[in-house]
Amino acid sequence: MTADDSRSFASAGLIENAAMEPVTAEHPAAGDDDNFDAHVERVVQRAILRNIPGLNLPQSQSELDVGQTPKELVYSNETARLYHYTPMLDEIYRVPVLIVMSPVAKGYILDLAHGQSLIEYLLMQGHDVYMLDWAAPHREQSRLGLDEYVLDLVGGCVEAVAHDSGEDDITLIGYCMGGMLSLMYTALNVGGPVRNLACFTTPVNGDGMALFKKWMTSKSFDIDRLVDQIGNIPGDMINGSIQALRPLQRSANQMRLLNNVQDDAFVKAHLRFDRWAVDQLPLPGELARKMAKDFIIDNKLIRGGLELRGKPVDFANIRVPFLHVAALYDHIVPAEASRDLIDLVGSEDKKEIVMKGGHVSLVAGGNAIFRLWPQLDAWLAARDQ
Repeated sequence: MTADDSRSFASAGLIENAAMEPVTAEHPAAGDDDNFDAHVERVVQRAILRNIPGLNLPQSQSELDVGQTPKELVYSNETARLYHYTPMLDEIYRVPVLIVMSPVAKGYILDLAHGQSLIEYLLMQGHDVYMLDWAAPHREQSRLGLDEYVLDLVGGCVEAVAHDSGEDDITLIGYCMGGMLSLMYTALNVGGPVRNLACFTTPVNGDGMALFKKWMTSKSFDIDRLVDQIGNIPGDMINGSIQALRPLQRSANQMRLLNNVQDDAFVKAHLRFDRWAVDQLPLPGELARKMAKDFIIDNKLIRGGLELRGKPVDFANIRVPFLHVAALYDHIVPAEASRDLIDLVGSEDKKEIVMKGGHVSLVAGGNAIFRLWPQLDAWLAARDQ
């Protein structure tokens, strides 16, 4: 990635940590009445042209296209979609990288736009990148549970990467719940194709997911009744539960957007993030049931007893090089939910990095290119030969 790309991302992506801009001729001081009035007129006119209903700033689809890095669908099964991104260099690292997204989140958060894409960055460093993204489950796919997601869908994509790349080894990178799936797959396939494992903002302690646990142990919440009646858990319900963790965050972001409405780059970056944040996928009913009972309520990853098709899941069986990255201000997966992970994994070569940022800004925020991306590249480069 060039210096221009770095500056482009830094200026466009500061959604969670936006700084006040200096006073210039474009942003005159309030004491300069003529220039200030002209500035206000420009801001108001631009807001009108954007047709703001309240604080919603729609842009044309072409301006907000996401996930534009060239890729090819190489495998699909049930809700799983495996994409291979076109290499950008003639020479690439031998071991391919497979990114596993959370089943409730769309993968374009890692490929927002040119200069704002972790995928693009990794390709430009010479990594061979695949992504396991997810499609919305149909009603009949509500039967898919944790067993199917780990052993069949993640497992099937790992095999497909080996077939497509011609390599027996693979590096798994899991984001949030995708990290949980990657951990379980690796623990159940000791001596298998996973050569390296990295997880971002990955929860393992259900007791640390305090608000979710409070909901799921409430007398008013019955996961069995919910799944039996509606099948899949709707995406807007999942988004609502996430929004409830910080009920004023969306309003704060909208006020920040209004304060920066004159900055086209800021507005576009904000709208891309905002589009992704509300674009949650439904969760298959049986997967939701298993996660609610075994992870949140019974906390089996910590207390033991989690089994998939009769095989116990024990992270101590993981012996490959391991990297865990946590966000200091993560309200979705707080420290209490993730800090046990590094001790649970049995690898000798293991490392945990706690960085400033939130659940999303850790991987896709304006500072990610300077904080996480170079460290991830260095870690991969040392192990993907």
